[in-house]
Amino acid sequence: MTGRPPSLRSDLFDPLFADPEVSARVGDDAVVRAMLDVEAALARAEASVGVIPADAADAITAACGGTFDAAALGRAAQSSGNPVVPLVRALEKVLPESARPWVHHGATSQDILDTALMLVAHRASGRILDALRTGTDALASLASDHRRTLMVGRTLGQQALPTTFGLKAAGWLVALDTAASRLRTVRETRLAVQFGGAAGTLAALLDRGLTVGTALAAELELAEAVVPWHTDRQRVLELGSALAGVGAALGKLALDLTLLASSEVAEVSEGGGGGGSSAMPHKRNPAGSILIRSASIRTPGLLATLHTAAAQQEHERATGGWHAEWEPLRDLFDVVGGAAARTARILPDLRVDADRMRATLDATGGVLLSENVSGALAPELGRSGAHDLVKSAVAKSAESGRPLRAVLLDEADGRIDADRLDAALDPTRYLGSAEALVDRALAAHADVWRGPAG
Repeated sequence: MTGRPPSLRSDLFDPLFADPEVSARVGDDAVVRAMLDVEAALARAEASVGVIPADAADAITAACGGTFDAAALGRAAQSSGNPVVPLVRALEKVLPESARPWVHHGATSQDILDTALMLVAHRASGRILDALRTGTDALASLASDHRRTLMVGRTLGQQALPTTFGLKAAGWLVALDTAASRLRTVRETRLAVQFGGAAGTLAALLDRGLTVGTALAAELELAEAVVPWHTDRQRVLELGSALAGVGAALGKLALDLTLLASSEVAEVSEGGGGGGSSAMPHKRNPAGSILIRSASIRTPGLLATLHTAAAQQEHERATGGWHAEWEPLRDLFDVVGGAAARTARILPDLRVDADRMRATLDATGGVLLSENVSGALAPELGRSGAHDLVKSAVAKSAESGRPLRAVLLDEADGRIDADRLDAALDPTRYLGSAEALVDRALAAHADVWRGPAG
């Protein structure tokens, strides 16, 4: 194709499912740049401890600042099975003869590519965390603004008890904050340099291997692993799981939004002018939420591939398990990054119809307060008597369409106090700890984001 931005792999679909900023950080050019950064950092680290000449490190660093064709490297990689081998050969061609023996010194291809993918992950996850901060801040505002906005709570697909939209938003907030915290922890503590040499012993560096590894980690500002992790893929699984966790939290939020936006409910809607149908002019589909949800549907399969690959790691170096990780990991960044960016765009403009929420609650005729009514009438009628009366009244209310209050007063035949019944049927008096839970969610949100997002 022609005219495709380097951040995109599909002109047709990436604008729907990916975020250009994240895709640019995990795309082919970004991976090549990260590999070059690792090669340069390795040369500087080795020079800093006297393993290679300083002028060779300077020459390698300068050469790594150049541009190399990712497509050409990919074609050349077919004979070696990874793109590092042709990259090193390309570097050798542009280096002065005196520096050529020192490029890639003591390393193996997996050292370079694994470390490069850790750099890529660090850069891309920062962008995702920025988007998540925007999205969670919007959820915090919704939770605070609507802490007393009454609505129907729904369990198992059925109307259950009164709740508030603020508490619903607080639930979304805590889930997304938790997922963001997990991703941030992985970003800050688990993205590590891979450095072990051909078989994980660093034999080519004699007794200087650990010293070089420490210097390399410092150069790249990544963690230093206890031992090389060529066939221990726990770090990749933690990264993939953190991304999938973000996808799951975003998917749950998007699913709720699509349900609340359905014509029969119509309690929320997305802002902006999108969501139209090609055939039905009256429709305004929750297009943003639908695309966000698509990411959560795709992430489990991508994560499953990483888990499968992690077990296919023979001895000191894998025969395919390692290679199987590269694209699923980048795809996870694409879909989760896209979902996070879209969430950050739609939540600040989310339209909440508080009047519609209250009307839906009032239309239930008070039956959602049956639990509270039964407890309120127990002192007068006894526990069992109150339960049986309310159960019968609820059934008759549903059958006749009359409000529960009217049916109860008729059925009780003067045995219950009308004022007590009215108090029990007031949904504002049966919200339990809803408002306090919103406050806890807001306080926890402030703690999560005390530091910089990305």
